[in-house]
Amino acid sequence: MTWHASLKLDYALQAERTVAHFLHDGPLRILQSLYPEGDAVCHNVLVHPPGGLVGGDTLDIAVTAGGTAHGLITTPGATRFYRSNGELALQRTHITLTEQTRLEWLPLEALCYNHCRAENQLTLNLAPQAEFMGWDVTALGLPHAQQPFEQGSFLQHIEVPGVWLERGRIQADDHRLMNGPLGLAGHRCLAALFFASGSKLERGRREQALDVARELIHAHGLRHTAGATSPNGQVIVLRVLAPVVEPAMDLLRQVWSAWRQHLWSLPAINPRIWST
Repeated sequence: MTWHASLKLDYALQAERTVAHFLHDGPLRILQSLYPEGDAVCHNVLVHPPGGLVGGDTLDIAVTAGGTAHGLITTPGATRFYRSNGELALQRTHITLTEQTRLEWLPLEALCYNHCRAENQLTLNLAPQAEFMGWDVTALGLPHAQQPFEQGSFLQHIEVPGVWLERGRIQADDHRLMNGPLGLAGHRCLAALFFASGSKLERGRREQALDVARELIHAHGLRHTAGATSPNGQVIVLRVLAPVVEPAMDLLRQVWSAWRQHLWSLPAINPRIWST
């Protein structure tokens, strides 16, 4: 049995409090809104009760925000792309931020099981004064369980239309890509943290964010496989390769915390689900 689930989530400011409204169809839910850092920022946990996607499944997520609302979205566990008999498992996320909104998209990792055929899309539409910070973490196979990623494919698509596009396909049997020094070099986790603005970032603000990230990279165990760049005046990106998820996620959280302070003058208040 395959699933086609959808969720529409909208953030709006009501009496100086960011409020989330949502509609869902199928097995995709938002848990209650939490305010661990006060009324201005609304934290939500996105839940997919089946726990993963098989061939033929589709998840459609649409997030909008208006006014000066600030939302933060995470997940309670990994998104799992299971073995496919040939059909595609697809997750599509469209985020539209208007006016002076902010959104943080911080799902836990996507796990690609052996023989999966998966695609993960993220598209951002940002108004000139809107800002977004999010990450994408992908794990190929389950190294701790001795279940390598030997067959199958995964396509990743991240886009700010007209500004920035990253699109890449990983074929498990492409040994040059998976193990070559110009590819993944044997690593099985690839991750990125990105900050995007609807208009060009002030140069000093952008360069200081890069400096902060590079200082944390230099002090981290993944310093030889991580880097921070600005591919466009509206985008700052931290990229990481790691053998497994945990060290990559550790570095992403450190830089997310520092960027939150530097770019938004906000302390890093971790979503409560991360500590459970």
